Amino acid sequence: MQAGIVAPIPKDYQLSPKASAVLKSIQNAEPGQQITILRNTVVNMGFSLKNLDRSPKVVNPIVMPTEMANRTQVAIAGMSHLTVLSYIDNLNANDFEAAANLFTPNGTLQPPFQKPIMGREAILAYMREECQGLKLMPERGVVESQEEGYTPIKVTGKVQTPWFGSSVGMNIVWRFLLDPEGKIFFVAIDLLASPKELLKLVHQ
Repeated sequence: MQAGIVAPIPKDYQLSPKASAVLKSIQNAEPGQQITILRNTVVNMGFSLKNLDRSPKVVNPIVMPTEMANRTQVAIAGMSHLTVLSYIDNLNANDFEAAANLFTPNGTLQPPFQKPIMGREAILAYMREECQGLKLMPERGVVESQEEGYTPIKVTGKVQTPWFGSSVGMNIVWRFLLDPEGKIFFVAIDLLASPKELLKLVHQ
């Protein structure tokens, strides 16, 4: 079975008419539109990002960074740039300060479906709020042609989150832009899902 977005739906479970209609819309959508449909459905159910602002902000680490001796280092086929490897390794170790320090002072992080986050302090705050316990599993990287000293790098792979468990791997693309000193000037994270992967939500 191809790895992807998988959820353990009980056997013989029946979706409600509304949920079935949402799933049908997803199946008929273009590959780049499925996640947007899911997001809009959640918003229409009453969820708002504004509600999240009312909760206490995470100032100190919830999970302490992994000790250096116990950290693992990723390998990315076709790519060996130290900054990108360090970014992945630090996030996997919950070492968000080290990850944020890989950015330029005015560097920008673009998470999926959110506004760009600019500056090391803002990026660190976001990572403490949203990146606890993530497991990044990059697979392949491509270093593209430099433009004015900046290096574009594309990395594909998967991410596991503590919310969905170790059996669920979400397809991810990281798009880095490194400055001439090798710092992260910009990185965008795109969440990908194919119709086949979304169908597994019903069949698993």
